[in-house]
Amino acid sequence: MKKHAKKTPLLPSKADILAFIGNKPGKVGTREIARAFGLKNALRADLKRLLRELADEGSIEKRRKKLHHAGALPSTVLADVTARDSDGDLIATPDEWDEEAHGAAPKIRIHLPRKARPAEAAGVGDRVLLRVEETDEEDGIRHRGRVIKIIDHPKHRVLGIFRTIAHGGGRLEPVDKKMLGKELTIPAGATANAEDGDLIAVETSRAPRLGLPTGRVVERLGSLKSERAVSLIAIHAHGIPSVFRRETQLEADAAKPAPLHGREDWRHVPLVTIDPPDAKDHDDAVHAEPDTAPNNRGGFIVNVAIADVAYYVKPGSALDREALSRGNSVYFPDRVVPMLPERISNDLCSLRPREDRAAIAVRMVIGADGRKRSHSFHRIMMRSAAKLSYQEAQLAIGGRPDEDSEPLVEPVLAPLYAAYGATQRARNERQPLDLDLPERKILLKADGTVDRVITPERLEAHRLIEEFMILANVAAAETLERARSPLIYRVHDEPAMEKVQALHEFLATLDIPFAKGGVLKPEAFNRILSRVKGRDAEQLVNEVVLRTQAQAEYAAENYGHFGLNLRRYAHFTSPIRRYADLIVHRGLIRAMKLGHEGLPDGTDQKSLAEVSAQISATERRAMLAERETNDRLIAHFLADRIGASFDGRISGVTRAGLFVKLRDTGADGFVPARTIGDEYFRFDEKGHAMVGSRSGETYRLGDPVRVKLVEAAPVAGALRFELLSEGRAGRPQRPARYERGRQSHSRGKQRKAR
Repeated sequence: MKKHAKKTPLLPSKADILAFIGNKPGKVGTREIARAFGLKNALRADLKRLLRELADEGSIEKRRKKLHHAGALPSTVLADVTARDSDGDLIATPDEWDEEAHGAAPKIRIHLPRKARPAEAAGVGDRVLLRVEETDEEDGIRHRGRVIKIIDHPKHRVLGIFRTIAHGGGRLEPVDKKMLGKELTIPAGATANAEDGDLIAVETSRAPRLGLPTGRVVERLGSLKSERAVSLIAIHAHGIPSVFRRETQLEADAAKPAPLHGREDWRHVPLVTIDPPDAKDHDDAVHAEPDTAPNNRGGFIVNVAIADVAYYVKPGSALDREALSRGNSVYFPDRVVPMLPERISNDLCSLRPREDRAAIAVRMVIGADGRKRSHSFHRIMMRSAAKLSYQEAQLAIGGRPDEDSEPLVEPVLAPLYAAYGATQRARNERQPLDLDLPERKILLKADGTVDRVITPERLEAHRLIEEFMILANVAAAETLERARSPLIYRVHDEPAMEKVQALHEFLATLDIPFAKGGVLKPEAFNRILSRVKGRDAEQLVNEVVLRTQAQAEYAAENYGHFGLNLRRYAHFTSPIRRYADLIVHRGLIRAMKLGHEGLPDGTDQKSLAEVSAQISATERRAMLAERETNDRLIAHFLADRIGASFDGRISGVTRAGLFVKLRDTGADGFVPARTIGDEYFRFDEKGHAMVGSRSGETYRLGDPVRVKLVEAAPVAGALRFELLSEGRAGRPQRPARYERGRQSHSRGKQRKAR
């Protein structure tokens, strides 16, 4: 009898995966799917990619078979986003609905998709494609939806600055870079009494056949007569809540200091806060001492105390609802939009020196090798011994203390730095991703205009606090996992295979080897970074490696933190400014039986997955708003220097042209491709370069360049440059059709030879 060869399993289709998930009850993950389809390690990476695509499309859902009454919505609905409820959730109604047959159209409460980005997250007025499921009725709404795709954004409402015109009326100066050069007039009777310099929302009308499009002011949002209010643009453009609701503020004002009852008294422990000099709230304090246990010679006890925000922000309270809708604090050079009112963030929860403050502390036993041997969590009352800046702490330990820090050097700072020295050994062994990308800081004058842009020195004090916070975050995740408590992880996926392939091809152009096979670890990228240390290509390679990485986010399901090279990680150390940390605090309170402010009954992975999606989106919204505000401030700063020349570096290459980052200010500007040289320049995607079709002159990502500022649009944060320096020598870039013709001719010759 003939033996049949064993068939190699094939990767299932998306339809097969969806069918499997739909038919299988209980938990379904990569492992279950791989096992069901007989996929070995070689195909698991492809399966993971396929699952990511399905998640991005919004197609993956754990669905239960359920009977629906007449008039129920289908699983996929085209809908219009019509409002936002008091908790910040979007409300939509189906685009098509038979009111005669079924009555009023049902409302759908929209939760953000897991991979939502600020630019893609739906807003009021959008038309969206939703995946809908029926849930228990809440506030008269019994449908919940996830955005699969935004079909259309409302185009009738535009944000900009009002500029008066001498003969009456005005014009709109748009704040969106994409609208630069597109003028809009506002007739005299449609200004809503807006004054020159006001930030306004304008409802546009259809453009006439002749003349400019017109609009009418529908909302005045504030005055922008100085850069002090530039952050208002980002706040309104991204819908960032900046004024606390009345009930939230009343709840905060009524809060009373936490009592000692039910807490351990740690007021004798000389914990200190170490923060930036301009920090207004202090939510973490540290302390270390040598471990006297005979079985841990050379080891340390490290204590990290974090403000007990959970005591003041109860689940379901007005403070809690608004903190969730904000997700995090947003930091601009001219202001902070806090997650919590100042009564909580800057007063009751700020670990001020020599004042009693409630905290949750983790006590960690560190071995001489720097590894954490054990830890325990405690609900305490503490009294900070001192408030130090990073610079003060570094100067003091370096032998230059001031009168405030001098008494702390031997009893407090020396043990802290000694313990940090031990943890560095474990960190070096762990090999987290070690990117070296300096961050710039904008300093403002008293009138709100830009004074200068600096690159703060990266001190050992920064690294000390960072390492102790990482250890505390790991301890929190481990404790909650051990207690089988649901939690929100801080996760960072490994780079996508296509990005790794692109990096491999780019490094080949620099003659830097990079093996892309096997298990990918951060140390593989660190080897690349160490090879270019001190070379001209150092900053370039750091930038490209950064762009290869996935974006960190929050998730109720753990898939590790690639950048930190940690299997489990949760944010615990900043509950004043991050909602994720508040959830972790509540989890610890419940798991360790530390009080009554823990996670509510019924909190599960599914509900925390919703929260994770929402706060991941608000985090990305904040990052975009902060970056855009910095761009606008720098554009204001440089607006009176048109024609001046600057040194910079190419920070991005696209078909449309080159992005250039200036050396001194970090300002980003654009060089259109059509203005480069006196020949046609082609985009070399693999080489991250623009190459002259005739001469081969090349401008590559990371190359130093000299540019001239030719245009500035401060309100939009846009700068346009002209190249003054020549590119490097290279080979001419032939048209793609020429290459295809040559390859076809070559194949023809080979066929004849055979």
